[in-house]
This record gives sequence, structure tokens and C-alpha cells, in this order.
Amino acid sequence: MALLSDWRPTTLKLADGREFHVRHAWCVGRNYAEHAREMGSDPSRSDPVFFSKPASAIVQADTVEWPPATEDLHHEAELVVFLGAGGRDLSAQQAAGCVFGYAVGCDLTRRDVQARAKAAGMPWALSKGFDQSGPVGLIVQADAWRPDENREIRLEVGGEIRQRAVLGDKIWPVAELLSRLSHEVTLHPGDAVFTGTPAGVSGLAVGDGVVVGIDGLPELRFEIVPRR
Repeated sequence: MALLSDWRPTTLKLADGREFHVRHAWCVGRNYAEHAREMGSDPSRSDPVFFSKPASAIVQADTVEWPPATEDLHHEAELVVFLGAGGRDLSAQQAAGCVFGYAVGCDLTRRDVQARAKAAGMPWALSKGFDQSGPVGLIVQADAWRPDENREIRLEVGGEIRQRAVLGDKIWPVAELLSRLSHEVTLHPGDAVFTGTPAGVSGLAVGDGVVVGIDGLPELRFEIVPRR
């Protein structure tokens, strides 16, 4: 049995080779209007839907294992924000000042597990928070990159574009989203925030090569491999 002293934080790499230690990961659903519609929601009436992943689910890896107990694994391309400061009840301006850096990410979802849990009125945390469910690319510091609204976000599988939008399509821009989240929970240095996905989410299979890109950030590339 591992001792408490054996625990180590989730550590990610920056583009310049330094390290970032992840404390916790927050995520938002339905933050792009077209994706909200494809999931059966009215974006004009949607407040941000927040949920979380454990820090251990966030990985920088070339391969992602197929998760257990699912036959329907979906990809969701996302901009991920990493915080260097925190607080609660923050204004959008204060929240923007907490951002340390950005990376390309992919929120992987066991869609069949999620659907069964929703139908039964049960929590669907394990549909989102399984091992390796949050692959991310190298982190770029906020003073070197900004989430301008005309930057494109895209995801392709096997060379086929599945998702494509611009960051300006988000219902809640980064600063406003962080502000809203800070009114629900206290934000902390080391938090990662997945900021939502555009339309086009669909299924993956073992052997699929996934490429996620956002203009100006290092690409995220990984392959879905069998569970060991």
C-alpha cells in the first residue's frame, strides 16, 4: 500500500520546458451555442454547466487507453486555462488576472455511461473523470498568447475534420466564465479549467489518431490504444 508521503501532484510541461502542478480540473458544458443545440439544449437559456475531473485525469501523453465499461467514447476539443492565482466572487477583470497560461485539450467522455446515469437520475462523474480523460498539450504562458475570438479551434481524427469553430463562438468568454465559476467555488493556483467544446463531438475507436489544434498553441496529438 502506498504511503501518503508517496503521493506526487500531477505535473505538466510548459512549452519552455518548465513544469506546472495541477491542483484540480474544472470543466464547463454547453459553452458553444451549436454544441448546446446538438446536445438538446437552448443556448439562449443556458447558464454555464460546471463539473470536475480529478487532477490525475489530466495527462500529456502520446497514447490514451480505451476506458473500461464503455462502447461509446467521444472527443471534445477544448481550450484549457491554467490558473496562477485564485479567489472567490471575482469580477471578470480579476479573473482574467488569475490566468497563468493556456493549452489545447480534449475532454474525453464515456457517452453511454453518461446517458445511462442521466436516465436514472444519477451523477455522471465517472463518465468524465476516468483515467486519462483529459489529455492536454504543452502550456503557453498568458503573456505570450491570448484567446482572441478569431482564433480557430479544430479537431481531426485520421485526417478528417470533426470539429471546427472560432473561440469567439463561446457563449461565455474565458474571463466571464472564470468569474462565474468563482461565484460557485473558490478558485486556486494550480486549477485547470476546460472551457467548453464546439459542435461536432462524435465517437472514437481503438487505433484512431486524434489531433487537436488552436491557432498559436502547440498541437495535441494522441492515439487511442487498447486497455492494458
